[in-house]
Amino acid sequence: MGDIINNLQKVMTHANIQAEISCRPKHIYSIYNKMSRKGISFDQIHDVRGVRIIVQGIPACYTTLGVIHTHWKPISGEFDDYISVPKDNFYQSLHTAVVYDDGKTLEVQIRTPEMDQNAELGIAAHWKYKEGTTHDEAYEKKILWLRSIMEWRQDVEDAGEFVDGMHTDVFKDRVYIFTPKGDIIDLPSGSTPIDFAYHVHTDVGNRCRGAKVNGKLVGLDYSLKTGDKVEILTAKRGGPSRDWLNPNLGLVKTQRAKSKIKAWFKRQAIEHNINQGKILLDKELHRLGLEDVNIEQLARSLEFKSTEDLYVAIATGDLTLAKIVNQLMLEEEDEEGFKFTTRPKVEVGQQSHDTISVLGLKGLLTSMARCCNPVPGDEIIGYITRGRGATIHRIDCPNILRIG
Repeated sequence: MGDIINNLQKVMTHANIQAEISCRPKHIYSIYNKMSRKGISFDQIHDVRGVRIIVQGIPACYTTLGVIHTHWKPISGEFDDYISVPKDNFYQSLHTAVVYDDGKTLEVQIRTPEMDQNAELGIAAHWKYKEGTTHDEAYEKKILWLRSIMEWRQDVEDAGEFVDGMHTDVFKDRVYIFTPKGDIIDLPSGSTPIDFAYHVHTDVGNRCRGAKVNGKLVGLDYSLKTGDKVEILTAKRGGPSRDWLNPNLGLVKTQRAKSKIKAWFKRQAIEHNINQGKILLDKELHRLGLEDVNIEQLARSLEFKSTEDLYVAIATGDLTLAKIVNQLMLEEEDEEGFKFTTRPKVEVGQQSHDTISVLGLKGLLTSMARCCNPVPGDEIIGYITRGRGATIHRIDCPNILRIG
């Protein structure tokens, strides 16, 4: 590689181009991955040998490219201009492959020092170039990209899924798709109309029902190609299909779209559980005659952050209705009370309508429980609490049986 670098340096000097040239060795494992990913043989790998040329300014990059192609024959289909059309992660460089003097291929990467800094150290390295400067549109685009990545991270279940998404959605080969208004959308190679829809907007993806590519209807498993003009056909309401997550159907390729679909179904499940839990609790409270229960206070006493969390716990079976009734009984009777277990019968006395007379409890304030409403002749049981006397239940009251 030393002879190649020296030869390139002489060519650059002769063309009056100030350049810093270094070799770019390719690891054996990287070569193996590329062969496996693209299904090609070792002879079709054109970047086993590579050099990187750092020049001052974008015009110098294209001048250097012309000089390289003048001295060595370029290989067809191996040129990529990531300067005029950067990758989704804002990587910029010129890539070309030529047939060198020894008859073997040589890959050449051409970029500026700032592009090299961004490629080697990441997008954050660009910030130090911008401290104290005025508004820069390219810089703002980088910030927006970072924000979108962080927003997307909130929809991902775990860190592994996020890393897989970065691998497939950011570091994969790209295709460039046109919207109906002529805007360019940058997507990973192999993306489908559903991936495109979710890239445009989450709501567009959720309501996607079909797609037109270059004015013709296509299937949702259509693999988009650079230059395609895509129009998404949407429904007024509804959501994604679970079939979209079936890997055998090939309807969704990007991890970002998959995460948004999973998030939609998760939200639907939560809303369904909230409704089901509310119905179950309302039915039980109505059966017990407890119509004026403060649900927010009940949720706090059971250590839930909100009433929605309470309803979800009821619907999923994490919280039983018996436990809720127990809590209501404790709040009504006072935790400092004690239960008497005698089985006297209710007698009608001369007290007011809201008190009753119980054999053995003469002179003690008593009241009938609203859940079972014992009547004269019933066998009873009850709680005695400080300051409130005794609350009387029938011996077969289900609430007493639960806390007995």
